[in-house]
Amino acid sequence: MQILQILSSPRGAAASSTQLSNGIVERLLAAHPGSSVTVHDLTKTPFPHFEEVHLQAFFTPAESHSPAQQEAVRHSDAAIAELKAADAIVIAGPIYNFGIPSTLKTWIDHLARAGQTFRYTAAGRPEGLVTGKQVYLAMSSGGIFSEGEWVSSDFMVPYLKTALGFLGMTDIKVVRVEGTGIPGVQDTALAKGLASIEL
Repeated sequence: MQILQILSSPRGAAASSTQLSNGIVERLLAAHPGSSVTVHDLTKTPFPHFEEVHLQAFFTPAESHSPAQQEAVRHSDAAIAELKAADAIVIAGPIYNFGIPSTLKTWIDHLARAGQTFRYTAAGRPEGLVTGKQVYLAMSSGGIFSEGEWVSSDFMVPYLKTALGFLGMTDIKVVRVEGTGIPGVQDTALAKGLASIEL
């Protein structure tokens, strides 16, 4: 199995989302001996936010790319190749202001390319082209969003499920570390999240 681990917290190894994703990777390695892991930390090697040249490159045939367009599109090409090579994708991220970190959003922007990772059928329906993947979302939050009054304020998991599903990845499992900012909950939040991992 080829495992792709995507990290997006600037807190690095200390981040709850990172530690939770490490737990998922460890379970995958135990279940599939001999597997390999590619780690991409988006805070250390981020993808550039879109500029006009990126969009020009996406909608220009490769043989007609200018040098600037060739440079602009290489990030997207690399991200897509990395994704397609993986059998399992473990995405780690904290909920920031009810949504995902900008580095994670930019990664998705570079993945979503017509003709590469999705297409529209003759009937006008979108069809994801990245299929057969197992995806694990390792989410962390200071509050509790899986139940109670804040459920509707979680724009992270619904967004990621929609965006990844649009690209064809529908086998998605969500694992959470919640309440890291709540006294009386924070001390056991990580352990509870790790214990909830199911492959």
